[in-house]
Amino acid sequence: MVDEADIVDENVDGIRYLPISEHGLIGDLRTSALVATNGTIDWYCCPRFDAPSVFGSILDADRGGSFELRVDRPARTRQFYFPDTNVLITRFFAPDGVGEVQDFMPIVDESQEAGRHRLIRRVFCVRGSLPFRATVAPRFGYGTERHTVEVQDGQALFHSPSLSLGLTATKPLETDGTDVRARFELAEGESAVFALDELSDDVRPRACPELEAEDEFRATVEFWRRWLAGSHYHGRWREMVNRSALLLKLLTYAPTGAIVAAPTTSLPERIGGERNWDYRYVWIRDAALCMYAMLRLGFATEARAFMGFLGQYGRANLPELGASGTLQIMYGIDGRSEMPEQELPHLEGYLGSSPVRIGNAATDQVQLDIYGAVIDSVYLYDKWGEPISSGIWERVAITVNWLCDHWDQPDHGIWETRAGPRNFVYSRLMCWVALQRAIRMAHRRGLPADLARWRSSRDAIYRQIMTRGWSQERGAFVQQLDGDVLDSSLLMMPMAKFISPTDPKWLSTLDALGKDLASDSLVYRYDPAASPDGVGGSEGTFSICTFWYVDALTRAGRLDEARLAFEKMLTYANHLGLYAEEIGQAGEQLGNFPQALTHLSLIIAAEHLDRALG
Repeated sequence: MVDEADIVDENVDGIRYLPISEHGLIGDLRTSALVATNGTIDWYCCPRFDAPSVFGSILDADRGGSFELRVDRPARTRQFYFPDTNVLITRFFAPDGVGEVQDFMPIVDESQEAGRHRLIRRVFCVRGSLPFRATVAPRFGYGTERHTVEVQDGQALFHSPSLSLGLTATKPLETDGTDVRARFELAEGESAVFALDELSDDVRPRACPELEAEDEFRATVEFWRRWLAGSHYHGRWREMVNRSALLLKLLTYAPTGAIVAAPTTSLPERIGGERNWDYRYVWIRDAALCMYAMLRLGFATEARAFMGFLGQYGRANLPELGASGTLQIMYGIDGRSEMPEQELPHLEGYLGSSPVRIGNAATDQVQLDIYGAVIDSVYLYDKWGEPISSGIWERVAITVNWLCDHWDQPDHGIWETRAGPRNFVYSRLMCWVALQRAIRMAHRRGLPADLARWRSSRDAIYRQIMTRGWSQERGAFVQQLDGDVLDSSLLMMPMAKFISPTDPKWLSTLDALGKDLASDSLVYRYDPAASPDGVGGSEGTFSICTFWYVDALTRAGRLDEARLAFEKMLTYANHLGLYAEEIGQAGEQLGNFPQALTHLSLIIAAEHLDRALG
């Protein structure tokens, strides 16, 4: 195992792994890249989010591959986003000057070179005179494929069995047969450009001179600013909400409207542990909540795109409901239904946290809460977006009829436990949501429905939760029917309109959750010792649960507590305002990074708290 002393905050040679939080994300609505504060791209999959990595040194510093571009001497570094964009700036402060690298990926439409996935790195000397170095060391196919390199006329061609890349530069390149390097000096005001392209029969290598790079920079900045201008949020936490919105857009796969849960795989929920999962897919739950957040901000186009994804790729399951009789919980970004899970034993994992996994076996799980997420997203779109079509309503009705017969069964729950199906209260809650939202749509639109049957099932779920989901001993709603373990997923109960946020039973539950699962306002999902989940080891606090806690406090009228908890949580963001899935004991970011679910819950909590404060 790698020693945690390998983590540092400064740009120092010989350090194998920077903290997860020491990264920013760039992308082109098809794929993305993590750029570390030392100027290294250590995660990049081409040409899609879920493609095999080309640069993957965040998962194996020796075998993963990277693209380093930095000042060639000790320097302090600072990183920020060009205002209101996803263009990333990394600055280097050396004794004899200041340099910076601008990293971005141009956004193309179908009328342009849609097949050219271009990653541009512009390096400047802004003060003094500085030496720079670049090392481009791709490791194709998660580091399993050999490749060749050809260098000529200011460009390098990398060829592997599955992918070819072209690197062009405005400075001389040299190769050792595997990697490509460049060393150069820049005086104040001088710059250099490195551009990396995916190559195909239709896309050939093409230079990126400085003037073209400047044009691409301006166009990319304009794209992001024009998009963000559509936000309706102008409240107290505008900077954090805007960053979260930009991040959610960055995690969108434009060709289908899919939204990935995170752009990474296997970043650990505990250093040295085995809770390492691949999140580069579309969880219907996450995407549905993301659509809700986007609608709240006024981004109807993104909501429409997700509805298109659900209508096109989810329809195979909505009418027939699949062989198991349940909706599939996740899809590939292209709508595929299979993501077989496998381990990559040749990669050591971040700081020795193995196994490294690709694919996700949770796709085969039964998770009944998905019904609530899907139907609620349709309801919200019908209410705030545009009226749903008759075809969508037909599929909704079929789904709800099926749910009437199958809601009262065990499942794997929102947390995707691997200890077998259980009777999770949250799953029952979201089945209630599915039925209640469908009933509302039928009433408002006058749509045909078996309302008597739907109401009967809805009421049966309510009574079951209020009796068997409530623990008199704990004075709280609990994780499983007839159990006594607390679970922070139940923070969604007032948000789902299941119970009044000031109901005595709910206030008692909120107090119990705050006492047992909150630490400095950070909230754990549940206690895995009290409720084994089939995966070894512990984990950090779950960031989405913290924002749910803020929302629950807000709805309960405890605004001072809610605001303090929210402000505290903001201090755990990284230097760019980004969050991983979890927060560790020392405040470190853990898990896949950055995570969409966390940022959409931030938006919802901020928007609601802001309105409550007036």
